Amino acid sequence: MKQVRPKKNLGQHFLTDLSIARRIADTVDACPDLPVLEVGPGMGVMTQYLVEKPRPLKVVEIDRESVAYLNETLFRSSATENNPIIEGDFLRMDLNTVFDGQQFVLTGNYPYDISSQIFFKMLDNKELIPCCTGMIQREVALRIASEPGTKAYGILSVLIQAWYDVEYLFTVDENVFNPPPKVKSAVIRMTRNSVTDLGCNEQLFKRLVKAVFNQRRKMLRVSLRQLFPADKQPRPGFYEQDIMTRRPEQLTIAQFVELTNLVDGELRMEN
Repeated sequence: MKQVRPKKNLGQHFLTDLSIARRIADTVDACPDLPVLEVGPGMGVMTQYLVEKPRPLKVVEIDRESVAYLNETLFRSSATENNPIIEGDFLRMDLNTVFDGQQFVLTGNYPYDISSQIFFKMLDNKELIPCCTGMIQREVALRIASEPGTKAYGILSVLIQAWYDVEYLFTVDENVFNPPPKVKSAVIRMTRNSVTDLGCNEQLFKRLVKAVFNQRRKMLRVSLRQLFPADKQPRPGFYEQDIMTRRPEQLTIAQFVELTNLVDGELRMEN
């Protein structure tokens, strides 16, 4: 069967280096015994190594041409009812149905343009996904793994590191893809940490982190004002606290939790 043509509208850059494909597939071994869900297998360059592992595997692919290719090659002998291919959009899937509510490892060579959305969905399903690995744009990987006080530290850094330990594993050059992307890629692994409760309102935490980083050059005493409705302004002195003179990239996750509780307290106060 002829090879799949990479489609620009799907952000497809097919990995061609088999040794790198095997290295990425092996990143799931840090979380043994769990089923694996691969996002965007394309022509199965990683999948061929994942199927060798003694654990259940499913792949989700939105491209019909790639689905046909996988059915003709890698999964040709699979019975229809046991076919591991899920044809559809990962971002629209109910992840509880993939392995009947069982936890799984998420992996893939993720499309650059939706990698952040994939990780936000991972966070929404963090109790189902104790481990996530894969390849993304290097810039995004650095952002996810960055520490407070750095330029790369931002929304993804805080929201993911609140729940996951992040490992930047290795960098991948442009010349091992068809077509070559204009940027370098990187492979990361995210493993659920021991946190079960942030100690604050989680929805407000997410709102606050996104709000202040969207105005990252401003001090918190300025960027936090958007969280308060016109008829619910904080008490005098709220913006005079020491933390309010800082900018978001200077705060640790623990300090973001503290700040969330400060804002939550003001929002709950009676006028």
